[in-house]
Amino acid sequence: MQVRKRTFTGEARRAQIIAATVETLGRLGYGGTSFARIAERAGLSSTRLISYHFAGKDELMGAVVAHVLGELGRFMHERVSALPDARSRLRAYIGGLVAFNAAHRDEMRALMTIFLAHPGETGSYGPAEEIRTLGHLEAILRDGQERGEFRPFDPFVMAATIQRSLDGLPFLLRAKPDLDLELTARELETMFDLATRAGP
Repeated sequence: MQVRKRTFTGEARRAQIIAATVETLGRLGYGGTSFARIAERAGLSSTRLISYHFAGKDELMGAVVAHVLGELGRFMHERVSALPDARSRLRAYIGGLVAFNAAHRDEMRALMTIFLAHPGETGSYGPAEEIRTLGHLEAILRDGQERGEFRPFDPFVMAATIQRSLDGLPFLLRAKPDLDLELTARELETMFDLATRAGP
């Protein structure tokens, strides 16, 4: 199989197609997202311009997932990694994920649409991705317990509980688009700070 060399123009076209796919997924759902619909939204003259860069719908969906998760990972790393203690990292993790949802509503809605359409398939969200995602939170929680900042609890159960409360945001925003996300972040930060902190 011949591997095409990536060019600046080609990368710009791929980014254009991915952005149009994100918008189309958010408005039409997985089933309604076809190359024809994406080409229309991107202002492309032919679906062949999509097929040149992506072998099929599965490959394109995988590229969307990689794009959104890459942006999310960079955003969260900047928010969380430099903080000195576990309590502040936990608050930053929760607040950061809410902030990313606020600033990237279409991307997060597209991500959830893909995950729900094909759970566990290649390029989607399966058991390995779940363990990896929860692992970041578990590391914060275990560190906090070792430092005496957090009370004794099962780090996996607590990490899963925190993550599930955040994963639901794209669905809440669809049901209530005017949801106050700053207030939501503060409430979640306070709730899980109280749930995890050590001492009286």
